[in-house]
Amino acid sequence: MTKTEHSTDVAIIGAGPAGLFGVFQCGMLNMRCHVVDALEMVGGQCSALYPEKPIYDIPSRLEIMGGDLAAKLERQAAPFSPVYHLDQQVMKLEPFADGRWRLETSKGVGVKANAVFIAAGVGAFGPNRPPLEGIEAFEGTSVHYLIKRREDFRDKRVVIAGGGDSAVDWAISLAEIAKSVAIIHRRPKFRAAPGSAEKLKRLADEGAVELVTPYQLAGLEGEGAQIETVIVRDMDGQERRLAADALLPFFGLSQNLGPIADWGLNLERNHIKVDPADCCTGKPGVFAIGDIAVYPGKLKLILTGFAEAAMAAHAAYPLTHPNEALHFEYSTTKGAP
Repeated sequence: MTKTEHSTDVAIIGAGPAGLFGVFQCGMLNMRCHVVDALEMVGGQCSALYPEKPIYDIPSRLEIMGGDLAAKLERQAAPFSPVYHLDQQVMKLEPFADGRWRLETSKGVGVKANAVFIAAGVGAFGPNRPPLEGIEAFEGTSVHYLIKRREDFRDKRVVIAGGGDSAVDWAISLAEIAKSVAIIHRRPKFRAAPGSAEKLKRLADEGAVELVTPYQLAGLEGEGAQIETVIVRDMDGQERRLAADALLPFFGLSQNLGPIADWGLNLERNHIKVDPADCCTGKPGVFAIGDIAVYPGKLKLILTGFAEAAMAAHAAYPLTHPNEALHFEYSTTKGAP
């Protein structure tokens, strides 16, 4: 049963980087926003999974931590007084009798809006866990699927498993403070960004990181909740034993769209197809931005989500101000609160 009912110009589903920048873009066009997110904080994956992971491809920032980026985006949106509904999931999205859309959350909050931005990233997410016997006993203590505080690994023997960007980036970062870093991958070539892969190789050549390839995780040994040894095995069945204080398995995220899958949107492999001109989903007034949106040539980058947020905001303006022409002004002339 609905506990509270709200009315706004734009309802944004997802408080990650694209959703937060959507608040700012809407605010610059005089549109009010309500934002719903399943997490207890804003920032999406940047806050929940990678708060201390450096990001290098944000314009004008040589490097910024995920958590810092989320905090700055929240601060940028703050002058426009967005209303956040956190720790709840949007369960229903339905057209309302007056032509607007109405969404309802798992906590009974109803929001009517002229436009809806779906900025839900990968949907509900969780780590892909390696199938190792007894790993549950070490999780949260010496086996970690995300890093919230880089400093927690100072002077520790760290073993990282995986071959993508997260594994490589954290191996590079932790090499500065850990006692030792070993990275396990089933093949010699890593799937990370070329620049990162080259830096990892340089660190390996200098002895700052050990490349354990081609190997895969095979077992764990330890006392109580503390691992002591990571066992790895190559393709021929030969085993190695790596002394370890911490294991960081980075095998990506499992994603689940949840109720979004039932909203009659044009889905493609857990993503929503949109028109790249305005990010419209095909349902008038419903837009998808950020990682959940897909179209030919889409680059899954945070900066792409920023651009999509701006396009969706401009496309939503006629829905919220139907009798007003948009005389667009650049922020350099208009300023911001």
